[in-house]
Amino acid sequence: MDFLIDEAVGESYATLLLAHGAGAPMDSDFMNTLAAALAGHGVRVLRFEFPYMAQRRTGDSKRPPDRAPLLLAHFAEVLAQAGGESIFIGGKSMGGRMASLLACQQDCAGVVCFGYPFHPPKKLEKTRIDHFPSLRAPMLVCQGERDPFGTRVEIAEYSLPDSITLHWLSDGNHDLAPRKASGLMQQQNIEEAAQVAAAFMKALG
Repeated sequence: MDFLIDEAVGESYATLLLAHGAGAPMDSDFMNTLAAALAGHGVRVLRFEFPYMAQRRTGDSKRPPDRAPLLLAHFAEVLAQAGGESIFIGGKSMGGRMASLLACQQDCAGVVCFGYPFHPPKKLEKTRIDHFPSLRAPMLVCQGERDPFGTRVEIAEYSLPDSITLHWLSDGNHDLAPRKASGLMQQQNIEEAAQVAAAFMKALG
């Protein structure tokens, strides 16, 4: 398995196996910025790609994500190679959802999601939270307040298990980016998410 590794700056408090979202690779601008921010807070980050995304690099640019069972099987294989239940797992959007599903099947130190897809945009009835009560480890979700996959107002209507912690990023969208009128920048929200995630992992470590 070829990992893209961001070593922790200074003392390492945790290792996070980080998966990408459905449409962008492990070295997208968002993933690069997030991994660097996490490393800056003492988290060793291991990034990997699902097979469909790796195949896009060879020219198959229209290949869609595989079905969940295949994604989960690959995630489990990568986790076993990376260190098993002693490390944290997580990801961006789809990658975070797959991490949460995997955490219902086997043990890990915890789950960290950035922009969780609680439901498809404008399809509030199709929630992706039925498995949450089966999580075997605590989970942190860092979510933009106006994320179309689950806004702060929408998620307030959910009854989530106590094992799940939500942290809201001011005016953030699915990539945690705020509008210019907010006076904030995406980098600030990503840095805040990384700091909160690092503190979450350190507390459980």
